[in-house]
Amino acid sequence: MSTWIRDTASGRAALEIASEYADPALLNHSVRSYAFGAEYAARHGLDYDEDLLYVSALVHDLGLTAPFDSHTLPFEEAGGHVARVLTAGLGWPAERRARAAEIIVLHMRDDVTAAEDVESHLLQVGTSADVSGLRVGEFDPGFVRALLAEHPRLGFGKAFTALFEEQAARKPGCAAAGWVASGGAGRAGSNPLDRI
Repeated sequence: MSTWIRDTASGRAALEIASEYADPALLNHSVRSYAFGAEYAARHGLDYDEDLLYVSALVHDLGLTAPFDSHTLPFEEAGGHVARVLTAGLGWPAERRARAAEIIVLHMRDDVTAAEDVESHLLQVGTSADVSGLRVGEFDPGFVRALLAEHPRLGFGKAFTALFEEQAARKPGCAAAGWVASGGAGRAGSNPLDRI
């Protein structure tokens, strides 16, 4: 089993759902996003709820997949609803289900500090590292190489950019549209992770 797969009831359920709906590149991105966030937390001495972060990370992009794509909601809100349904099935109380959804929505913002919301901050750090290469140089190269060996990129950057461009075209007011407008494709295209 991968170093970055959580073998808990919640973790196994999240991996099963993510594996069923995400293609291998998107699934590996979700695992890498968790791994980068967890590693960042360890390096900075941040306390966080591991299952909450893991489940949120594993399903955070399912709103980009055809079965869960919403023509009215931004993908992160749709992904938050997926998390609510999954965690309801796991017996999580309403407040914890709401937290999973909130983490997924807030991961698209870069102004949420660890002091304000540690899990949202960690998911934002993890996804930004994996999508755009932000802070990648702060991680131990051995950690990065091992992570990419276990969960390779498989052309993730181009595929993800295409998904975001499609979201932006249909939902011009969404966060994905903001990412595209701010040069996200260029940042994703020059991600140092693709040269390792």
